[in-house]
Amino acid sequence: MALRAVRNPAEPRRTGRLGANPRDRWPHHDATRRAFSPDRPDADAATRPWASRLERHSLTWVGAFSSGRLVGFVHAVWDGGTHAFILDTVVHPDLRHLGIGRDLVRMVTGEAFKAGCDWVHVDYEPELVNFYQNACGFRPTPAGLRSAGEAAARPT
Repeated sequence: MALRAVRNPAEPRRTGRLGANPRDRWPHHDATRRAFSPDRPDADAATRPWASRLERHSLTWVGAFSSGRLVGFVHAVWDGGTHAFILDTVVHPDLRHLGIGRDLVRMVTGEAFKAGCDWVHVDYEPELVNFYQNACGFRPTPAGLRSAGEAAARPT
């Protein structure tokens, strides 16, 4: 299994804290997005292409490859300062529980630190506590969340 990290060359960086900026890219077009959820196509894909969102908002992304095929993915977005946020951790269903997800998260976290971030955040569902806290080393923190549906139902 090979992991490949890519820092988004469009993102500005603080000087002095970066390593090399890898130019090794893989095709991250919408077919890649569909590879992990063929039974649940994203209805908004036509209006929000996945590849352009990735290029526009991500600090870095990491792919796991087996025999040249993308089998896992994660990316980190950032605030332009010291905070990065892990999103879209996914591993092909046939290859889960082999440490691929753990390695992806550890690598994207390391890439965010190399890019000058001091903090990496991740939100996760209760069934993923063991994965993110024990396997990946995150600690629980209190956080707040508000959905657009709640905002419409309740005036601010």
